[in-house]
Amino acid sequence: MTKRSPPGPLEYLRRWQMQAWLAAVGVFLYAPLIALMAFSFNDSRRNIVWKGFTLKYYEKAFNNDSLIEAFANSLTIAALCTVLSVALGAMVALVLWRFRFPGKTALDGALALPIVVPEICMGVAMLVFFAKVMPWPQGLPWPLNLGAITIAHVSFSFPFVAVVVRARMASFNREMEEAARDLGAGEWRTIRDVILPHMAPSLVAGALLAFTLSLDDFVITFFTAGPDTVTFPVKVYSMVRFSVTPEVNAASTILIVLTVILTAVALKLQGDPAATAGAHGDGK
Repeated sequence: MTKRSPPGPLEYLRRWQMQAWLAAVGVFLYAPLIALMAFSFNDSRRNIVWKGFTLKYYEKAFNNDSLIEAFANSLTIAALCTVLSVALGAMVALVLWRFRFPGKTALDGALALPIVVPEICMGVAMLVFFAKVMPWPQGLPWPLNLGAITIAHVSFSFPFVAVVVRARMASFNREMEEAARDLGAGEWRTIRDVILPHMAPSLVAGALLAFTLSLDDFVITFFTAGPDTVTFPVKVYSMVRFSVTPEVNAASTILIVLTVILTAVALKLQGDPAATAGAHGDGK
């Protein structure tokens, strides 16, 4: 085995340039969030002036009933959207991956529309849909409430789940499915014991993506939310129309921390894909 020669000056320069570029990208991405979180502890109504450390704006945020209600609405909608999007996205991905049928190409293209269409167009389309296409039996428009927002969120979230799951299934070894059938497993048993374990990491990733998309969506929610249903992004928007106060920063920091915690939990549940693949390959 030949011994590798030490890197030369040009390689050191390229490494330094790459590290500097990665550091600059990291600062560009996370500096605004860090600044927001830091100024949520600012003892001043003006964010541009630091006057000392305080927790009173967190106390105000937790005692703001309308803000808590909006946050609870967002969590409820995001949870429902995640469950429905994962179920629908997984089924669509499984159908597109496994079967051949007329119109498959058209369905595959239509699945990408909610991903590429601007949110403003989706919001207007949803408003027209609930007002004109889905009237109640009494002839009244569909009420713009939690149900309408959840349906709208599912409509643009499940394609993301389907894309993630389908990409995962591209690495599936179909011989494992054939072996399960040779051993007497039926259709549902094969899906439950062979396909779903392979699909599990993508389901976790898709659920996290759907939850995040739903939790921080503003444009589509703005068009489908009624006067009695306010979500957290819409509430924050109404607060920052006048000024960005430390109370808004505190509420935003709580949302960021919650998102980070959920991401860590999801990654923990997802596990190591390489280890999982190795275990399946060893027959364990």
